[in-house]
Amino acid sequence: MRTLLALGLCSYMLLGCVTPDGPAPQTQAEGFRPYPSDPRIRLEEGASAHAARVHALLDAAVARVERVHGLPFRAPPNIHVCATVTCFTRLVKTPGLTAAVVADNRLVLSPRLFGVEADRLPGILAHELSHVHLGQRLGHYSPWIPVWFHEGLATAVAEGGGAEFASDRATYTAWRDGRRIDFDRRDVPGQRHRAEAFGLDIHEFYRQAWCAVELLRAHDPAAFRRWLVALQEGADFHIAFADAYNTDLAKLLNSQLDSIALATEPASHEGCAHPGPQVGHRHR
Repeated sequence: MRTLLALGLCSYMLLGCVTPDGPAPQTQAEGFRPYPSDPRIRLEEGASAHAARVHALLDAAVARVERVHGLPFRAPPNIHVCATVTCFTRLVKTPGLTAAVVADNRLVLSPRLFGVEADRLPGILAHELSHVHLGQRLGHYSPWIPVWFHEGLATAVAEGGGAEFASDRATYTAWRDGRRIDFDRRDVPGQRHRAEAFGLDIHEFYRQAWCAVELLRAHDPAAFRRWLVALQEGADFHIAFADAYNTDLAKLLNSQLDSIALATEPASHEGCAHPGPQVGHRHR
């Protein structure tokens, strides 16, 4: 029973990862000191062991983000490591998170990622650094790029980190039932389309988004790279897609996801990584 409760709580703690709320930069700096071995990391007193673990993972995570995004970070990421829940909730106002990129593009990590959720740290670090990378080029969680793409790309970078609590079976069952991301729907400031807009729970939403990004990468890797670089240079999301792929985004994704969801029994498959343009997926 305790194990089930712990898993349920961890599942809840996944919700969201980028928050528009956050204190001013000078407030964020209070109570933190630089980690001696890595100026990218600042830590609360008592978080030395946590910072050491982040330091050990950080170069690989940065390289993974840059490899998938196709461009380097414009500046070193700024990571704040909390030793206490009080520290984390002071910086991250949205409840229920274990990590967040706040409005001035700083990544804040909860002590939960060094305790009960320690196994998730590598994936969550890479996931959040994807948001930091886009934030450096386009501004914090750019509303001109759909939420599904922000989260799907970050989860692809993290090789599933952030989408651990939904299975492929749940994802494709939701798709067959009509609870699916509408890839035609535009996000703009003040109108962001998140999981509830599509009748999905947050876990199904993250996994559908991840599957969509992986399908686009597999369908035409060169076009995906061109599209993603164009987005990071400020191009319109849908126009840049049409230029890179010479087709409509929603038409392509709906066709591919229909094929998988309707023609494949996903119960025996896990993960949304696709080895090529053919329908199918492999265990990650």
